[in-house]
Amino acid sequence: MSTDSVESELIRTSLLAADLAGSDFVIAEWEQPPSTSGKPEPVAPLHVHRGDDEAWYVLAGSLGFSFDGREFEVPAGGAALARAGVVHTYWNAAPVVARYLLITTPKIRELIAVLHDRERQQGRSTAEIFAAYDSELA
Repeated sequence: MSTDSVESELIRTSLLAADLAGSDFVIAEWEQPPSTSGKPEPVAPLHVHRGDDEAWYVLAGSLGFSFDGREFEVPAGGAALARAGVVHTYWNAAPVVARYLLITTPKIRELIAVLHDRERQQGRSTAEIFAAYDSELA
C-alpha cells in the first residue's frame, strides 16, 4: 500500500482533523457482541464528556451511533469522532461481533476503568462516577 493510500484513508476517517498528540490519547481494542433482542443495545448510556473528545475506528462488523440525537451507522474501515460537548452513545449495529478501536483521553480511559470495576466505584452511582470525570449522563 502506498503512502498516498494510507494518507487518503486517514483523511477520510476525519481522525486526522482531531487535535490530538502523543500523551493526549489512549487506544484500546474492544469487541461488542451482537444484540440479542434485535434492537440496539447501547454499550454505554447516553452521555456527554465536557472537555474530552472520543473516537472509534471500526475493524469488523458495524457500529451504530447517536450524536446529539442524530443516528448513523459506521461499517468496518470507517470512523466516528464525538467532540467534547456532544451527547452520544453507540451500539453494535450488525448481527456479528463488532471489533473496534476506541481512541480516548486518559481521563475517559480512567472513567471506563472505574465503571467496569465495582471495587473502585466505592458505592457511587453511575451519575456520580461520570461527574467525577467531567462527564454526565444525558
